Amino acid sequence: MFLKRMLKGNKYTYSLIKIIRKIQLTIIPYYLYISKFNVAKLLRLIGFNKNSPYEKLKQIKNKHIGQRCFIIATGPSLKIEDLEKLRNEITFGVNSICLAFEQTDWRPTYYGIQDEWVYSKLEKPIDKIKVEGRFLSNTMLRKVKINLTDKDYIFPMNMLNHHLKHKKYRTKFSENAFAVVYNGYSVTYSVLQLAVYMGFKEIYLLGADCNYLSDKKQHFKEYADVESDPTLGDMMISGFKEAKKYADRKNIKIYNATRGGKLEVFERVNLDTVISNYNTKSKRLLS
Repeated sequence: MFLKRMLKGNKYTYSLIKIIRKIQLTIIPYYLYISKFNVAKLLRLIGFNKNSPYEKLKQIKNKHIGQRCFIIATGPSLKIEDLEKLRNEITFGVNSICLAFEQTDWRPTYYGIQDEWVYSKLEKPIDKIKVEGRFLSNTMLRKVKINLTDKDYIFPMNMLNHHLKHKKYRTKFSENAFAVVYNGYSVTYSVLQLAVYMGFKEIYLLGADCNYLSDKKQHFKEYADVESDPTLGDMMISGFKEAKKYADRKNIKIYNATRGGKLEVFERVNLDTVISNYNTKSKRLLS
């Protein structure tokens, strides 16, 4: 205790110790993590590791080339009626979307989750989900045990520097999910990268409120007490800005069909209008 008080008494010595501790506890582990991730990615890409759990992702590359899909987040604006309208669409559900199943026969085509905390709260309903494909992050599987099925696809998520404190939110966007899926502060962002990898050229976001103010609901169905974090929405939006840059370069159309919310990165559209116009167009083609 005496030594600690003495060191704290000398501001130069104490500052130096804080810097050394930061290097030991955050900077070195971060660079070790990134180095390990990139080496493993390189080995996958050159075909050295054929037993990688990510090999299965190759089966779905460009599976839906040129098609459209809906990615359904779980913001408070989402309504059961919205899901009913998407029965004939290719859809991705995420996280707590399984809580809607008691009120609708609609089921997503695909399902994605990457957060072990969410899984721990919804383990039973998540395990019962029956979809064409379930996407699980490798980071989550390191922390929770899940009985995998032949419908499961594991994706390699790069956390970047998101475990470190930093002034600017930064992420990247990947078109090759077999190589990497970048963390963009939400599973919706990860699923967006998977949708691009699967070949979708027209993507609609629904229930992506990006609004985590303390006085508002945070999900369409609350399933646990969660501390509000007003900055989380801004973090998500920073990621979606990267997705917009990529989509514009590659002529991929991403629209926001969310009712309200803070996400203004993508062109807003009305869900009813989108479905009505599509149905009208389909009838014309068939007549």
